[in-house]
Amino acid sequence: MAELVKRPLFNPDGDTDVTLRRMIGGNTTNLNDFNNMKYPWVSDWYRQAMNNFWIPEEINLGQDVKDYPHLVTPERRAYDKILSFLVFLDSVQTANLPNVAEYITANEVNLCLNIQTFQECIHSQSYSYMLDTICNPTERNDILFQWKDDAHLLKRNTFIGELYNDFQKEKTMHNFLRVLIANYILEGIYFYSGFMFFYNLGRNGRMPGSVQEIRYINRDENTHLWLFRNILVELQKEEPDLFNEANVKMIAEMIDEGVRQEIEWGHYVIGDEIEGLNKQMLSDYIRYLGNQRYDSLGFGTLYKGFETEPESMRWVSQYANANLVKTDFFEARSTAYAKSTALVDDL
Repeated sequence: MAELVKRPLFNPDGDTDVTLRRMIGGNTTNLNDFNNMKYPWVSDWYRQAMNNFWIPEEINLGQDVKDYPHLVTPERRAYDKILSFLVFLDSVQTANLPNVAEYITANEVNLCLNIQTFQECIHSQSYSYMLDTICNPTERNDILFQWKDDAHLLKRNTFIGELYNDFQKEKTMHNFLRVLIANYILEGIYFYSGFMFFYNLGRNGRMPGSVQEIRYINRDENTHLWLFRNILVELQKEEPDLFNEANVKMIAEMIDEGVRQEIEWGHYVIGDEIEGLNKQMLSDYIRYLGNQRYDSLGFGTLYKGFETEPESMRWVSQYANANLVKTDFFEARSTAYAKSTALVDDL
């Protein structure tokens, strides 16, 4: 197993032969050459991500300003708490991705990580735009810092935050794998579960601007999930010893813990009090997400009976599908993603 070594910035003795390039432990020159890439999927990923460019203010939140004060108490409570959690997730992602990139020696993959970092900044801006528009500054700050008063939310933040901190404290191969899996859980389970709540608001005719902001963010997160899945798949080829029996068991346990916490969180913030959702629907959907993520790494099924999208949650993927044309009735124009089509979410 290769030693985890931080990549040099200036390395005139680096390998110029693309076949010698490695995800980690390579002898990189750090030269960005778009004509010579070892990993063929990077070119498609890069162009997709670049075509995804958007800014939060493109979306009109006028109706949300009217809807927000009239959300029933359980909806408004869930809106605030889930948005607070999403703000944290994107913020910690922005801070942590450069730490991961320091050890990736495939320069074309670092290009992707840099784009992802930028997009996480856009997502944080988007949440701020939503809050600045629909509520006053005091309410805004209360939502941003709910984890200071909500022990359950602090526990959620602590789980992912400490996994990232562990890598900061000890840069080992084991902790590197753990931080990649933590990222994968964050992108592929936590975000997707959180987005589902907003899509439910949309199908109930509420907060259409927030829903559209989330659809843009969801489109980006599709690419982020694809990126980290591919990094992990390439590592399985290049560093097979890293995926020994003990570590594969660790991966299963991490995903299972992520699923358990997300179900517990969903029961806490949504429960059975919101129109169109209940605890059983949440539990089934989150286990389905856990299965998708585990299976996409080639490890099979984690939860028997949850291999396909639950019938009761089919509407989630329909809302998340960025190729579906929606009409912004405030501006009477198509809000389909004209810059690019969306990735097919088969992850």
